[in-house]
Amino acid sequence: MKKQTAGRDNLGKLAPEFARLNDDVLFGEVWSREEQLSARDRSLITISALFSSGLYPQLKAHIALGKAHGLTKEELVETVTQLAFYCGWPKAWSTFPLIEEVYGSDKNE
Repeated sequence: MKKQTAGRDNLGKLAPEFARLNDDVLFGEVWSREEQLSARDRSLITISALFSSGLYPQLKAHIALGKAHGLTKEELVETVTQLAFYCGWPKAWSTFPLIEEVYGSDKNE
């Protein structure tokens, strides 16, 4: 998995310890444990958690990461449809445009 630098890139000056924990511990140690859970599955779990909390800026970033980890547009649409019944219909309405932004309008992605 590619080395994560988003913490340092975005928060390195403001919150350097948080940035280190984000990049080195969360992504460097936890996300790299692919023998226990694949990056693709971790992405799906993280997207579901962010969706349920309504954390859309982070959700969009993790949809893009999920795409890089092999999640298809159709799988995410189905995931959001399922979650809408458990976490809230308006959250689904707010998430579908994010999927469209990341994947585009091509149905084959």
